[in-house]
Amino acid sequence: MLLKVTTTTSSTRGKTECTQDCFEFPDLISRKVVVEADDQFVTGNAGGVLLAQLDRNQKIIERFADCFVDLRRPYLIEHSLEVMLRQRVYGIALGYEDLNDHERLRLDPLLAACCGRNDVEGKYRHAPEDQGKPLAGKSTLNRMELSAEALDIKYKKIAPKAGWIENFFIENFVQSLSKRTKRVVLDLDTTDDQIHGKQEGRFFHGYYDHYCFCPLYIFCGAMPVVSKLRTAESEHVEDTVELMDKVVKALRVRFGRQLKILWRADSGFARVELIRFCREQEVDFLFGFSSNKVLKRLARGTMRTVESMKRYNESDAEKLYKELRYKPKTDGWEEEPKYRVVAKCEVNERGPNTRFVMTNLSDTRIEARELYEDFYCARGDMENKIKQQKLDLKSDRTSTHWMASNQLRLWFSTLAYLLVHRLRELIFAGTQWARATCSRIRLDFFRVAATVTTSCRRVVVRISASYPYKETWDAALGRLTRLLI
Repeated sequence: MLLKVTTTTSSTRGKTECTQDCFEFPDLISRKVVVEADDQFVTGNAGGVLLAQLDRNQKIIERFADCFVDLRRPYLIEHSLEVMLRQRVYGIALGYEDLNDHERLRLDPLLAACCGRNDVEGKYRHAPEDQGKPLAGKSTLNRMELSAEALDIKYKKIAPKAGWIENFFIENFVQSLSKRTKRVVLDLDTTDDQIHGKQEGRFFHGYYDHYCFCPLYIFCGAMPVVSKLRTAESEHVEDTVELMDKVVKALRVRFGRQLKILWRADSGFARVELIRFCREQEVDFLFGFSSNKVLKRLARGTMRTVESMKRYNESDAEKLYKELRYKPKTDGWEEEPKYRVVAKCEVNERGPNTRFVMTNLSDTRIEARELYEDFYCARGDMENKIKQQKLDLKSDRTSTHWMASNQLRLWFSTLAYLLVHRLRELIFAGTQWARATCSRIRLDFFRVAATVTTSCRRVVVRISASYPYKETWDAALGRLTRLLI
């Protein structure tokens, strides 16, 4: 039902005829403001057509649907797996992360068209209570998500193939690279995903001071490569090596060994197993390294020099870099050579601060300052990408009881992020939105009000002439059209 605002002049003679669907607000301005209700449909998600068209062009969700098993009886299916996946993922991208939201979204003919439903008004639904509701409700979508745990003979007949989905994101990343690519930089990081119930895999993490999951993310720039939900009770080193191996093998299948690969991460990943993997696979690594007594002793002279500089210059901060060769004397490191360690010795308002990074990049290629400031510090941008998934796309909405279904929700969020990223990369390139956050893209282009008129042949979407980004919108639609050629 549309709420249409109209105005009438104060000089109008006679009474305004009002029904229960017509309301007057005479005190707002000099003219009466009348709110009427009619049967015209208004959507607040007109920008969904941008997502849908890009998705069709790239065949992202079409390929993602191939990673599922669907054992439903074909003659009983009203909502195909592909349509339900689109509905769920588009909903997350548009800002509707909860299944409850789909009780209203299922009425939207524009969203139905975006998801691939020809019956956009739901006129031909089987059950009388479902007529007028073209899309799936929360219960149907919930069964799809919960079936990630195990196939139920009666209710849960859709299940994801976890290994296939992992490979889907990796292969999608590899295929997105230009054939001329000479070097890729892959960032590893984990984050806390706080949980509030007694979910499977629940564990109290002392560092974060709450019960949580600790999902692993791998990004290449802004492109998601891996999003793996993991418990918080262990470091999952073997699992990390396995995923790194998958990524390296996929890259070498396409590019061969001439492609330079750099793995970059904070000190939490400076484990001998990961470093040994990089050495054996002949790939580069640049990891933060935790401070210890030996490293502090080796950097002591440089730190004293920095302290003297700060006292002499009376500046806010001073820093120098020192080259070291080091390997720990702990178990597992016996067969490893001494690696290059760069110490950043800094004194600021808070006092002395020494940080270390370990790498197998030679000092002849990249000097110490450049290695730390330009290469290592750049990994911090990955945290912004994780933040977008958590805050804008609700990747931490892992509230089901089972680990497998929570993993599926994380993949849905990653898929929504991938769609938005490809939109920025292909459609908004060269504009101020090329590096915008997911929430900014949603606010400016997705959550756009429009009237929707349906007929036998067309679904007409009319946005307001006062929409502030109409020119950019038109340009985006033009680029989408050219992608189809």
